Amino acid sequence: MFYSPLRTLMFQLDPETAHDWTLRLLRSMPVPLSRMFAACVPAAPCRVMGIDFPNPVGLAAGLDKNGECINKLSGFGFGFVEIGTVTPRPQPGNSKPRMFRLPAAQALINRMGFNNKGVDYLVEQVRHSGFKGVLGINIGKNADTPVERATDDYLIGLRKVYPWASYVAVNISSPNTPGLRDLQYGAALDRLLEALKTEQRRLADEQGRYVPLAVKIAPDIADADLPTVAQALLRYEVDGVIATNTTFSRTGVEQLPDADQAGGLSGAPLRERATAVVKQLRAILGDTLPIIAVGGIMSGADAADRIAAGARLVQIYTGLIYRGPDLIQEAVKALR
Repeated sequence: MFYSPLRTLMFQLDPETAHDWTLRLLRSMPVPLSRMFAACVPAAPCRVMGIDFPNPVGLAAGLDKNGECINKLSGFGFGFVEIGTVTPRPQPGNSKPRMFRLPAAQALINRMGFNNKGVDYLVEQVRHSGFKGVLGINIGKNADTPVERATDDYLIGLRKVYPWASYVAVNISSPNTPGLRDLQYGAALDRLLEALKTEQRRLADEQGRYVPLAVKIAPDIADADLPTVAQALLRYEVDGVIATNTTFSRTGVEQLPDADQAGGLSGAPLRERATAVVKQLRAILGDTLPIIAVGGIMSGADAADRIAAGARLVQIYTGLIYRGPDLIQEAVKALR
Protein backbone atom coordinates (compact mmCIF):
# COMPACT_ATOMS: atom_id res chain seq x y z
CA MET A 1 0.00 0.00 0.00
CA PHE A 2 1.06 3.66 0.28
CA TYR A 3 3.12 2.99 3.40
CA SER A 4 6.00 1.20 1.68
CA PRO A 5 7.39 4.27 -0.14
CA LEU A 6 6.74 6.42 2.93
CA ARG A 7 8.69 3.99 5.10
CA THR A 8 11.54 4.01 2.58
CA LEU A 9 11.67 7.79 2.91
CA MET A 10 11.46 7.76 6.71
CA PHE A 11 14.14 5.10 7.02
CA GLN A 12 16.56 7.48 5.30
CA LEU A 13 16.21 9.74 8.32
CA ASP A 14 17.55 9.36 11.85
CA PRO A 15 14.89 7.33 13.76
CA GLU A 16 13.99 10.11 16.19
CA THR A 17 13.86 12.68 13.40
CA ALA A 18 11.51 10.36 11.50
CA HIS A 19 9.38 9.98 14.63
CA ASP A 20 9.11 13.74 15.10
CA TRP A 21 8.38 14.26 11.40
CA THR A 22 5.61 11.64 11.55
CA LEU A 23 3.94 13.41 14.47
CA ARG A 24 4.13 16.75 12.63
CA LEU A 25 2.58 15.13 9.57
CA LEU A 26 -0.20 13.65 11.69
CA ARG A 27 -0.92 16.99 13.34
CA SER A 28 -1.35 18.60 9.93
CA MET A 29 -3.50 15.76 8.51
CA PRO A 30 -7.26 16.36 8.37
CA VAL A 31 -9.10 13.94 10.64
CA PRO A 32 -11.35 12.65 7.79
CA LEU A 33 -8.22 11.61 5.86
CA SER A 34 -6.94 9.49 8.73
CA ARG A 35 -10.39 7.97 9.22
CA MET A 36 -10.36 6.48 5.73
CA PHE A 37 -8.14 3.74 7.16
CA ALA A 38 -10.58 3.01 9.97
CA ALA A 39 -13.28 2.30 7.39
CA CYS A 40 -11.29 -0.79 6.37
CA VAL A 41 -11.06 -2.11 9.93
CA PRO A 42 -13.94 -4.43 10.83
CA ALA A 43 -15.86 -4.12 14.08
CA ALA A 44 -14.73 -6.55 16.76
CA PRO A 45 -16.21 -5.23 20.01
CA CYS A 46 -15.06 -6.56 23.35
CA ARG A 47 -15.43 -5.60 27.01
CA VAL A 48 -12.33 -5.62 29.19
CA MET A 49 -11.75 -3.94 32.59
CA GLY A 50 -15.36 -2.76 32.40
CA ILE A 51 -14.57 -0.78 29.23
CA ASP A 52 -16.23 -1.33 25.84
CA PHE A 53 -13.56 -1.46 23.12
CA PRO A 54 -14.51 -1.15 19.41
CA ASN A 55 -11.82 -3.74 18.71
CA PRO A 56 -9.03 -5.35 20.75
CA VAL A 57 -6.06 -3.80 18.90
CA GLY A 58 -4.53 -0.70 20.49
CA LEU A 59 -1.61 1.64 20.08
CA ALA A 60 1.05 1.15 22.76
CA ALA A 61 2.46 4.05 24.75
CA GLY A 62 5.54 5.81 23.44
CA LEU A 63 4.48 7.05 20.02
CA ASP A 64 2.36 9.97 21.21
CA LYS A 65 3.99 10.82 24.53
CA ASN A 66 2.29 14.21 24.88
CA GLY A 67 -1.20 13.43 23.60
CA GLU A 68 -0.89 15.67 20.55
CA CYS A 69 -2.27 13.29 17.89
CA ILE A 70 -4.97 11.26 19.63
CA ASN A 71 -7.76 11.75 17.10
CA LYS A 72 -5.47 11.24 14.11
CA LEU A 73 -3.98 8.02 15.50
CA SER A 74 -7.38 6.67 16.49
CA GLY A 75 -8.51 7.36 12.93
CA PHE A 76 -6.25 4.59 11.66
CA GLY A 77 -8.64 2.07 13.19
CA PHE A 78 -7.20 1.39 16.63
CA GLY A 79 -9.68 0.14 19.18
CA PHE A 80 -7.89 2.21 21.79
CA VAL A 81 -4.95 4.58 22.05
CA GLU A 82 -2.47 4.78 24.93
CA ILE A 83 -0.52 8.03 25.30
CA GLY A 84 2.52 8.84 27.45
CA THR A 85 4.60 7.89 29.29
CA VAL A 86 4.05 11.22 31.02
CA THR A 87 5.80 12.49 34.15
CA PRO A 88 4.71 15.13 36.67
CA ARG A 89 7.26 17.65 35.40
CA PRO A 90 8.57 18.14 31.85
CA GLN A 91 11.92 16.51 31.17
CA PRO A 92 14.19 16.23 28.10
CA GLY A 93 15.01 12.55 28.46
CA ASN A 94 18.39 11.04 27.73
CA SER A 95 20.98 12.54 25.42
CA LYS A 96 20.79 11.91 21.67
CA PRO A 97 21.15 9.72 19.71
CA ARG A 98 18.76 7.53 21.69
CA MET A 99 16.77 5.53 19.13
CA PHE A 100 18.18 2.95 16.70
CA ARG A 101 16.70 0.76 13.98
CA LEU A 102 17.68 -2.85 13.37
CA PRO A 103 15.84 -3.42 10.07
CA ALA A 104 17.24 -6.90 9.48
CA ALA A 105 15.48 -8.00 12.66
CA GLN A 106 12.43 -5.72 12.39
CA ALA A 107 13.44 -4.21 15.70
CA LEU A 108 14.16 -0.93 17.48
CA ILE A 109 16.36 -0.01 20.41
CA ASN A 110 15.47 3.09 22.38
CA ARG A 111 16.77 4.81 25.47
CA MET A 112 14.50 7.84 25.29
CA GLY A 113 14.19 8.26 29.05
CA PHE A 114 10.58 9.48 29.38
CA ASN A 115 11.13 12.64 27.33
CA ASN A 116 7.85 14.56 27.56
CA LYS A 117 6.32 17.99 28.17
CA GLY A 118 4.83 17.11 31.54
CA VAL A 119 1.42 15.99 32.72
CA ASP A 120 -0.20 19.44 32.68
CA TYR A 121 0.61 19.84 28.98
CA LEU A 122 -0.73 16.36 28.19
CA VAL A 123 -3.96 17.01 30.06
CA GLU A 124 -4.49 20.20 28.06
CA GLN A 125 -4.01 18.30 24.81
CA VAL A 126 -6.55 15.67 25.85
CA ARG A 127 -9.02 18.30 27.01
CA HIS A 128 -8.85 20.22 23.74
CA SER A 129 -8.96 17.07 21.59
CA GLY A 130 -12.56 16.23 22.45
CA PHE A 131 -11.58 12.60 21.96
CA LYS A 132 -14.49 10.19 22.52
CA GLY A 133 -12.72 6.86 22.11
CA VAL A 134 -10.97 4.60 24.59
CA LEU A 135 -7.91 6.41 25.93
CA GLY A 136 -5.19 4.96 28.12
CA ILE A 137 -2.80 7.37 29.81
CA ASN A 138 0.57 5.95 30.83
CA ILE A 139 2.22 7.54 33.88
CA GLY A 140 5.79 7.39 35.21
CA LYS A 141 8.19 9.13 37.53
CA ASN A 142 10.66 11.92 36.79
CA ALA A 143 14.25 10.79 36.38
CA ASP A 144 15.47 13.04 39.20
CA THR A 145 12.87 11.80 41.68
CA PRO A 146 14.54 9.30 44.04
CA VAL A 147 13.10 5.80 43.77
CA GLU A 148 12.20 6.04 47.47
CA ARG A 149 9.80 8.88 46.55
CA ALA A 150 8.53 7.41 43.30
CA THR A 151 5.07 6.85 44.74
CA ASP A 152 4.65 10.62 45.09
CA ASP A 153 5.18 11.07 41.33
CA TYR A 154 2.76 8.30 40.42
CA LEU A 155 0.10 9.76 42.71
CA ILE A 156 0.51 13.18 41.09
CA GLY A 157 0.14 11.60 37.67
CA LEU A 158 -2.89 9.56 38.68
CA ARG A 159 -4.72 12.54 40.16
CA LYS A 160 -4.13 14.74 37.14
CA VAL A 161 -4.99 12.26 34.39
CA TYR A 162 -7.83 10.45 36.17
CA PRO A 163 -10.67 12.67 34.85
CA TRP A 164 -9.49 12.23 31.27
CA ALA A 165 -8.46 8.58 31.03
CA SER A 166 -10.46 5.47 30.19
CA TYR A 167 -7.74 3.59 32.06
CA VAL A 168 -4.41 4.55 33.60
CA ALA A 169 -1.27 2.53 32.84
CA VAL A 170 1.41 2.51 35.54
CA ASN A 171 4.84 2.20 33.92
CA ILE A 172 7.30 0.59 36.33
CA SER A 173 9.18 -1.31 33.65
CA SER A 174 11.01 1.08 31.34
CA PRO A 175 14.69 0.15 31.20
CA ASN A 176 15.70 3.75 30.57
CA THR A 177 15.03 5.42 33.94
CA PRO A 178 17.57 4.31 36.57
CA GLY A 179 16.03 2.31 39.39
CA LEU A 180 12.54 2.27 37.90
CA ARG A 181 12.36 -1.51 37.47
CA ASP A 182 13.11 -1.97 41.18
CA LEU A 183 9.49 -0.90 41.74
CA GLN A 184 8.34 -4.26 40.33
CA TYR A 185 9.52 -6.18 43.38
CA GLY A 186 8.87 -6.72 47.06
CA ALA A 187 8.05 -3.95 49.49
CA ALA A 188 8.52 -1.23 46.85
CA LEU A 189 5.77 -2.77 44.70
CA ASP A 190 3.51 -3.23 47.72
CA ARG A 191 3.87 0.40 48.77
CA LEU A 192 3.19 1.68 45.27
CA LEU A 193 0.15 -0.50 44.62
CA GLU A 194 -1.38 0.16 48.03
CA ALA A 195 -1.04 3.92 47.57
CA LEU A 196 -2.37 3.90 44.00
CA LYS A 197 -5.37 1.72 44.81
CA THR A 198 -6.24 3.83 47.85
CA GLU A 199 -6.11 6.97 45.71
CA GLN A 200 -8.04 5.32 42.89
CA ARG A 201 -10.88 4.49 45.28
CA ARG A 202 -10.87 8.02 46.67
CA LEU A 203 -10.99 9.54 43.19
CA ALA A 204 -13.75 7.17 42.12
CA ASP A 205 -15.87 8.24 45.10
CA GLU A 206 -15.10 11.90 44.53
CA GLN A 207 -15.74 11.92 40.79
CA GLY A 208 -18.40 9.23 40.57
CA ARG A 209 -16.42 7.33 37.95
CA TYR A 210 -14.15 4.31 38.31
CA VAL A 211 -11.03 4.40 36.11
CA PRO A 212 -9.14 1.06 35.95
CA LEU A 213 -5.44 0.77 36.74
CA ALA A 214 -3.18 -1.45 34.62
CA VAL A 215 0.45 -2.10 35.57
CA LYS A 216 3.04 -2.46 32.80
CA ILE A 217 5.75 -5.02 33.54
CA ALA A 218 9.09 -5.95 31.98
CA PRO A 219 9.82 -9.07 29.94
CA ASP A 220 13.04 -9.45 31.90
CA ILE A 221 11.35 -10.46 35.15
CA ALA A 222 12.74 -13.90 35.95
CA ASP A 223 10.33 -16.81 35.63
CA ALA A 224 10.83 -17.54 39.33
CA ASP A 225 9.84 -13.97 40.27
CA LEU A 226 6.79 -13.65 38.02
CA PRO A 227 4.39 -15.46 40.40
CA THR A 228 5.30 -13.05 43.22
CA VAL A 229 4.65 -10.04 41.01
CA ALA A 230 1.37 -11.52 39.76
CA GLN A 231 0.20 -12.30 43.30
CA ALA A 232 0.86 -8.68 44.31
CA LEU A 233 -1.32 -7.49 41.43
CA LEU A 234 -4.08 -9.79 42.61
CA ARG A 235 -3.65 -8.88 46.26
CA TYR A 236 -4.13 -5.18 45.60
CA GLU A 237 -6.93 -5.77 43.07
CA VAL A 238 -5.19 -4.11 40.16
CA ASP A 239 -7.51 -4.04 37.14
CA GLY A 240 -5.13 -5.21 34.43
CA VAL A 241 -1.52 -6.02 33.54
CA ILE A 242 0.32 -4.91 30.41
CA ALA A 243 2.90 -7.46 29.29
CA THR A 244 5.46 -6.43 28.25
CA ASN A 245 7.74 -3.43 27.98
CA THR A 246 11.01 -3.49 26.01
CA THR A 247 13.87 -5.83 26.92
CA PHE A 248 17.53 -5.62 27.88
CA SER A 249 18.11 -8.92 26.06
CA ARG A 250 19.89 -8.94 22.72
CA THR A 251 19.12 -12.56 21.88
CA GLY A 252 18.82 -12.96 18.13
CA VAL A 253 20.32 -9.59 17.21
CA GLU A 254 23.82 -9.89 18.68
CA GLN A 255 25.73 -9.41 15.43
CA LEU A 256 23.61 -6.64 13.93
CA PRO A 257 24.73 -3.01 13.66
CA ASP A 258 23.74 -0.97 16.74
CA ALA A 259 22.71 -4.11 18.66
CA ASP A 260 25.18 -3.11 21.38
CA GLN A 261 23.47 0.22 21.99
CA ALA A 262 22.09 0.69 25.49
CA GLY A 263 18.32 0.76 25.87
CA GLY A 264 15.25 -1.39 25.44
CA LEU A 265 14.84 -3.68 22.45
CA SER A 266 11.40 -3.94 20.84
CA GLY A 267 9.96 -5.60 17.74
CA ALA A 268 10.17 -9.11 16.35
CA PRO A 269 13.02 -10.36 18.61
CA LEU A 270 10.79 -9.73 21.66
CA ARG A 271 7.95 -11.91 20.32
CA GLU A 272 8.92 -15.21 21.93
CA ARG A 273 9.66 -13.85 25.40
CA ALA A 274 6.63 -11.56 25.51
CA THR A 275 4.38 -14.45 24.54
CA ALA A 276 5.94 -16.66 27.21
CA VAL A 277 5.27 -14.01 29.87
CA VAL A 278 1.62 -13.80 28.82
CA LYS A 279 1.29 -17.59 29.08
CA GLN A 280 2.85 -17.64 32.53
CA LEU A 281 0.67 -14.79 33.74
CA ARG A 282 -2.48 -16.47 32.48
CA ALA A 283 -1.52 -19.69 34.27
CA ILE A 284 -1.19 -17.73 37.53
CA LEU A 285 -4.00 -15.21 37.15
CA GLY A 286 -6.61 -17.30 35.39
CA ASP A 287 -9.51 -15.09 34.33
CA THR A 288 -9.27 -12.86 37.40
CA LEU A 289 -7.10 -10.14 35.91
CA PRO A 290 -7.03 -9.30 32.17
CA ILE A 291 -3.75 -9.16 30.26
CA ILE A 292 -2.95 -6.57 27.61
CA ALA A 293 -0.25 -8.04 25.39
CA VAL A 294 2.43 -5.93 23.72
CA GLY A 295 5.87 -6.67 22.34
CA GLY A 296 6.83 -8.22 19.01
CA ILE A 297 3.36 -8.18 17.45
CA MET A 298 4.30 -7.78 13.78
CA SER A 299 1.43 -9.59 12.06
CA GLY A 300 -2.16 -10.70 12.48
CA ALA A 301 -0.87 -14.16 13.33
CA ASP A 302 1.24 -12.69 16.15
CA ALA A 303 -1.84 -10.94 17.55
CA ALA A 304 -3.85 -14.17 17.39
CA ASP A 305 -1.04 -16.09 19.11
CA ARG A 306 -0.99 -13.56 21.95
CA ILE A 307 -4.74 -13.89 22.47
CA ALA A 308 -4.39 -17.67 22.37
CA ALA A 309 -1.67 -17.37 25.03
CA GLY A 310 -4.16 -15.67 27.36
CA ALA A 311 -4.32 -11.96 26.53
CA ARG A 312 -7.60 -10.08 26.16
CA LEU A 313 -6.23 -7.09 24.24
CA VAL A 314 -3.10 -6.42 22.19
CA GLN A 315 -1.05 -3.30 21.49
CA ILE A 316 1.39 -2.47 18.71
CA TYR A 317 4.12 0.12 18.23
CA THR A 318 7.26 -1.21 16.53
CA GLY A 319 5.08 -3.30 14.22
CA LEU A 320 3.38 -0.08 13.12
CA ILE A 321 6.77 1.42 12.24
CA TYR A 322 7.68 -1.54 10.05
CA ARG A 323 4.26 -2.50 8.66
CA GLY A 324 2.19 0.69 8.72
CA PRO A 325 -1.60 0.98 9.22
CA ASP A 326 -2.27 -2.24 7.29
CA LEU A 327 -1.13 -4.10 10.41
CA ILE A 328 -4.10 -2.76 12.38
CA GLN A 329 -6.63 -4.12 9.89
CA GLU A 330 -4.76 -7.43 9.64
CA ALA A 331 -4.62 -7.85 13.41
CA VAL A 332 -8.29 -7.03 13.97
CA LYS A 333 -9.34 -9.47 11.24
CA ALA A 334 -7.20 -12.17 12.85
CA LEU A 335 -8.96 -11.63 16.19
CA ARG A 336 -12.58 -11.65 15.01
